[in-house]
Amino acid sequence: MARNILILGASYGSLLATKLLMAGHNASLVCRAKTAELINRAGTEVRIKLRDEAVHRAIVSRDLPGKLDATAPEDVDLARYDLVGLAMQEPQYANHTIRVLMAKIAEANLPCLSIMNMPPLPYLKRIPALAGMDLEEAYTNAQVWDRFKPELMSLCSPDPQAFRPPEEAPNILHVGLPTNFKAATFADAAHSRLLRELEADIGAATLDGKDVPVKLKAFDSLFVPLAKWSMLLTGNYRCITPDEPRSIRDAVHEDLARSRAIYEHVDALARRLGADPADQVPFEKYAKAAESLLKPSSAARAVARGAPFIERVDLLVKLIAHQLGMPNAEIDRTVEIVDRKLSERIVPG
Repeated sequence: MARNILILGASYGSLLATKLLMAGHNASLVCRAKTAELINRAGTEVRIKLRDEAVHRAIVSRDLPGKLDATAPEDVDLARYDLVGLAMQEPQYANHTIRVLMAKIAEANLPCLSIMNMPPLPYLKRIPALAGMDLEEAYTNAQVWDRFKPELMSLCSPDPQAFRPPEEAPNILHVGLPTNFKAATFADAAHSRLLRELEADIGAATLDGKDVPVKLKAFDSLFVPLAKWSMLLTGNYRCITPDEPRSIRDAVHEDLARSRAIYEHVDALARRLGADPADQVPFEKYAKAAESLLKPSSAARAVARGAPFIERVDLLVKLIAHQLGMPNAEIDRTVEIVDRKLSERIVPG
């Protein structure tokens, strides 16, 4: 049966949408009106490299069995959808029209699967050790999440690396690292069955008879998506330097021993919260993947462009570390650098 999925965010969200369309499901992308008009007219194009192929394939939404449409936030009809995917950068949820839509989503009691780097606060409340912590400071507008029920929120580790080529139209996405989306199941069994249905359908979809990377994988552990935190703190946020941004590869490999120490400390924090080592990704595997990440992270690029806000997983991890009595000087230093770079964008008066 074809499912209807609403995805907030047409950039990274188009990758998840494409995988759903290949599996015969339908997706709606929420974005700016101008981008929505482009997508409704021309569709989306996701470029991805298949195993043992040297050149990226262009997967065009119009050629796929599922149906794609795009809409502005104020035009969404929530009655159409079985699941909501949250694929915008966390600061974007503070936008007025998005806040209004989020309130409606919460009121409709729709299950939500986040593929944000920044975990929604309601998801963190599903983890007993975090439920009572003071973490709101890390969010652009924590009140956005107040109406959501934790049992209706899940998190998907956004491991695939993708970007919009800056010289091309906003309906094109280039996948640089085609790893899997790793999702925690929902608290509700029916919603988890839906997630596993999507997992199976995406896993079975092929292109010209060939397997297509970037699968959706569902896990019973709440901590599997948190494995991304070690990667973000070791690589992505350390792309932000006091001067110009550097690539993820350089952030990780310039001092591999220091990178390992940061990575393993964040892993230890997750285990303190309840994670099993099996939920985590070994440092060696991450360091190997980082060798191919030749661009600065999206957070570093946003800071370089003058963005006043970015997702602050670095600050979130710092807050958790301090409240667990496990502070780390390298993490604190990263947060200080990011704070300083963002403060440079604030014009007094």
